[in-house]
Amino acid sequence: MAASTRTQVISLYKMMLKESSKFPSYNYRTYAMRRVRDAFRANRKVGDQKTVERLMEEGQQTLALIQRQVTIGRMYEAQKTVVE
Repeated sequence: MAASTRTQVISLYKMMLKESSKFPSYNYRTYAMRRVRDAFRANRKVGDQKTVERLMEEGQQTLALIQRQVTIGRMYEAQKTVVE
């Protein structure tokens, strides 16, 4: 993997984790963060450039989805749970 691609992947990973941590609900927040980590771990060994590009595209779409869901979650925020 090229250095610039690696930097882009790490940047996407950090942005997805940061956005996932903004969920107001504890359950959604931990679920989203766990899914992001698991997805990046599962694709850690991918070396094919086309596959990396496809995964990056999917990651960008998922980031946009997370951002939308965080916004919606903030509009309809529920009471805090005991865990929080």
